[in-house]
Amino acid sequence: MSPKRTAIYTREGCPFCTKIKEVYKSKNWDYAEYSLGVNFTREQFYKEFGQGSTFPQVIVGGQKIGGCTDAVKYLREQNLL
Repeated sequence: MSPKRTAIYTREGCPFCTKIKEVYKSKNWDYAEYSLGVNFTREQFYKEFGQGSTFPQVIVGGQKIGGCTDAVKYLREQNLL
C-alpha cells in the first residue's frame, strides 16, 4: 500500500530531498516533485510553508507533513515503512 497523493518540494543539492525521493523510489511509490527555481520561487515556498521552512517539504493527501525526518516518521506511523 502506498501513501495518498504525495508532493515533494525540493531544491537542487539538498541531501534530504534526495533521501526522501529515494525512500519513495525504493517502494515504487509515485510522487510529484516540485523544484525551487523551476516550479516555484523561494517567496512562494515561504508563503506556503512558513518563513524559515527547510527543504524538502512533503505533502501527503493534502496534509503538510514536514521535512524528510517528519515524512519518514509519518510513513512509519501509518505502517507504510
